[in-house]
Amino acid sequence: MNRKFVLFVVLAATIVSGSGCRRQTAQVAEGYKDPHPLPAEPMVVEAPTVGKYGGRFVYAETNSPRTFNGIMANEASSNDITNRNLFITPVDFDNNTQEFVPMLAKSWEVSADGLTWTFHLRQGAKFSDGHPITAEDVLFTAQIAQDDTLHPANYDYLMIDGKKFEFSAPDPLTVVVKSAKPFGTMLIAVGNLEIMPKHVLEPAFKNGTFASAYGVNTPPDQIVTSGPWRIKQYVPGEKTVLERNPYWFGVDKANQRLPYLNEFVFLIVPDQDAADLKFRSGELDGLDNVKPENYRWYEDNQQKGNYTLYDLGPEYVGRFFWFNLNKVQPPLPGETLPTGKRVGDSFADPVKYAWFNSPVFRRAVSHAIDRDAIIQSALFGYGEKSWSQVARTNKQWYSADLVHYDYNVEESKRLLASLGFKDNNKDGVLEDSHGNPIAFTLKTNADNVTRVATGNFIKDDLAKVGIKMTLAPVDFNSLITNIRNDFNYDAILLGIGGAVPPWPSNYGNVIRSGGITHYHFVRQQKPATPEEARIDRLMDTIVTTIDVPTQQAAWKEIQTIWNEQSWDIWLPSLKIKVPMSNKFGNGAPSVITPRIIWNIDRVYVK
Repeated sequence: MNRKFVLFVVLAATIVSGSGCRRQTAQVAEGYKDPHPLPAEPMVVEAPTVGKYGGRFVYAETNSPRTFNGIMANEASSNDITNRNLFITPVDFDNNTQEFVPMLAKSWEVSADGLTWTFHLRQGAKFSDGHPITAEDVLFTAQIAQDDTLHPANYDYLMIDGKKFEFSAPDPLTVVVKSAKPFGTMLIAVGNLEIMPKHVLEPAFKNGTFASAYGVNTPPDQIVTSGPWRIKQYVPGEKTVLERNPYWFGVDKANQRLPYLNEFVFLIVPDQDAADLKFRSGELDGLDNVKPENYRWYEDNQQKGNYTLYDLGPEYVGRFFWFNLNKVQPPLPGETLPTGKRVGDSFADPVKYAWFNSPVFRRAVSHAIDRDAIIQSALFGYGEKSWSQVARTNKQWYSADLVHYDYNVEESKRLLASLGFKDNNKDGVLEDSHGNPIAFTLKTNADNVTRVATGNFIKDDLAKVGIKMTLAPVDFNSLITNIRNDFNYDAILLGIGGAVPPWPSNYGNVIRSGGITHYHFVRQQKPATPEEARIDRLMDTIVTTIDVPTQQAAWKEIQTIWNEQSWDIWLPSLKIKVPMSNKFGNGAPSVITPRIIWNIDRVYVK
């Protein structure tokens, strides 16, 4: 679930001309007959239509996969292929209903004390080589995920207070997971376990080579999968072709084994613009990421292009900027103090840090920003205001009435004046009580034109209230170094991708004071403020209770505190629109990534 998260008949292939007009050409396809009996307990997949077998779906990736190892994959180009496709989990998350649903586990229950979860597996489930999937494979997968040396991406999901979960299997179809404390997000944790074949990969795990197992150089016929697909072909720098797993345990309502499609192709393209051109020319069947400046073209050419442009609502991405509040902390074993710094020194210039550290200053900055103008300009009219990491499209965790500080120039000026800032020399820039001009530099990544355009609007808005801001676009890797290592910045404009599932617990690295992505002051050894200490306790509440209303109340309080402190200056979210070819049935694009292909196992050629 960590979106770290098809029968041949005569069918029509579509070609799109540069003007967006598709023409139909006949394509002969061979029939498909299911060669194996269905499992005793198949997973019946709900879909609007019972489909038919045959055809292929072509999707774009802007980078080549780095691995086909589902547990070790840690970037989108690999995860999009492995997660849900090559490997499945005991529990899945339905992007449209935004609810947990059975996958390998047909059912589960939790003990009254919240310490023991029991998962009941499907009888008859098999890997792509026909070998049974049993509780031993789940335990093997958990052993890998909890390995201290490998430390895969889902390692931290499988513990609480530093104590790892205990996995056991009383019989081949039952898995029991015990935690030291009640763990309210166990379904997320178990939903991150991409089931690996013990009978194939146990030797690699024992001899220390698991991290390199199932690499991109592994012959496709040697990669045994648990998901609806297996690898048919990989051409470096060109494409990855998946074909159906003939033993997959998913079926439709007519008891036909899924997937319907014969092939699912990941076409590697150099960038987002190249993907756009390939969709327009008919080489792609769906496109997850469209630049807002291209929305109008896609809206106008739907009939000619024989596709539908789906309006999915605001993105699951928080857009914001923040000020550098990092301070030097006591060095941990093996560390040394930064050159010229003492414990407690700010990494930002001390004069600027005094401004940045004031919630009043941060609120004044937020009030100065005309978000409506940003929507109409940088987002080409396709945006809406957002005051949280959680978008309106999040059905369970969104709050419409959060504390926020929207555009109000007069209030911004009043707050700045309350801090003693004045324009004494009448040059249009305020000075503090020591005569220092109120000026700072905002960094963002130079390759993101939307962020650069947004930064320029922020600069103009702040100038109207007497703050001089300099925009400094830099390369993305330098930006990450500034955020995580050298803290050499005043303020940074970025975004944070939406977690899948979109639960608050998945934002722990951002929200908790000790998180590596607690942007304004990362990896705090202890909470720097009483407000951050309170937030840490509220995050503990979310994780250690299974009562959803209690979790929701804690999350609402976290967002309230966060916004009152204005650690993030929230910016508008983009409304997501994605095109998908009309020649396919059961398409259900979702605002949660991956938007087009999350249910590709039930998509079919009409």
